[in-house]
Amino acid sequence: MENELKAIFTEQFGVAPTGSYFAPGRINLIGEHTDYNGGHVFPASITIGTYGQARKRDDQKIRLYSANFPEKGIIEFELADLSYQKVHDWANYPKGVVKFLIEAGGNIDSGFEIAYNGNIPNGAGLSSSASIELLTGVILRDLFDLPFEMIDLVKIGKKVENKFIGVNSGIMDQFAIGMGKKDHALLLDTNTLEYEVIPAAFGEYVVAIMNTNKRRELADSKYNERRAECEEALSRLQKKLDIQSLGDLDEATFNANTDLIGDETLIKRAKHAVTENQRTLKAKNALQTGDLVKFGLLLNQSHESLQYDYEVTGVELDTLVAAAQANPDVLGARMTGAGFGGCAIALVKQSAFDSFAEEVKHKYREVVGYDADIYLAKIDDGARKLSK
Repeated sequence: MENELKAIFTEQFGVAPTGSYFAPGRINLIGEHTDYNGGHVFPASITIGTYGQARKRDDQKIRLYSANFPEKGIIEFELADLSYQKVHDWANYPKGVVKFLIEAGGNIDSGFEIAYNGNIPNGAGLSSSASIELLTGVILRDLFDLPFEMIDLVKIGKKVENKFIGVNSGIMDQFAIGMGKKDHALLLDTNTLEYEVIPAAFGEYVVAIMNTNKRRELADSKYNERRAECEEALSRLQKKLDIQSLGDLDEATFNANTDLIGDETLIKRAKHAVTENQRTLKAKNALQTGDLVKFGLLLNQSHESLQYDYEVTGVELDTLVAAAQANPDVLGARMTGAGFGGCAIALVKQSAFDSFAEEVKHKYREVVGYDADIYLAKIDDGARKLSK
């Protein structure tokens, strides 16, 4: 894909690029909807992602092209006008990165051209937008010799989502994509940004990504509603408890104080945030001790909580996960990402992968009426320059 994109860049812009770059997508092994609740997440960057080719210009024009949206053509704007424009569609993500890099003191003193091409299924919940953000950050850091660490680019990516695009997402996606390490997962405390690099040693098992092929639009989903519900539950708990986030609570303390919340729906939302955080810590210990059966069980419990307490799954994800969990070669399965469509993951015996995929696809088609895609997820390094 790298060489193919070089040719596309040259065809679109009439000159050769000066650098080649890559930013992965991510899966979250466990710890869903905990990042904005001050809890732990357990993501890993993967081998599918977004490629970029780039060069500086000697004027103030910024020109962007995506091979994933060829019908949009080259999207062009001036360095002096970095305002959000709906008509610029996907290019608002890199535009936001440019804006916030400059605001953070980055000396971007000329225009540039970037061609993008990703193999992350669009809208699948594997974080294609954060991949574009971190890729753009890495490209601009290199082109303009900017003095930013990767963690700075991670924070800028999150700021783009929150302040430019208008999605109240947490920092997990950008962190996993920026800081990822091959064959390892990152246990991240979203309160402090302290993290541990944990070997993702699955032995004879592999991680399957199961794509519902139902697109989910974060900004148009109930994502912001769930976040607001958790914030309201926290506010009610804080009348008595000295806590900064739902992630500060263990299950016993939460269960003893649900009367402070006093609303059945809000209690369910907060219960998920609290129990999912605890499951994530248990999952780290299970991986470290090689207890894959326990790890798989925690995946199953996570999905059950997301289905019944947080209510962010839907028939497509539930059908995939149920089909996977019923397979004797699967240790556990759960939705991953924000939900409302997108993807699920399963820990499946590598030797049985093909038969597993065939069986799950068949059951999905029977219930949902169209096909799911299933593929292997290999854990890879984070965003980086590939070559000149």
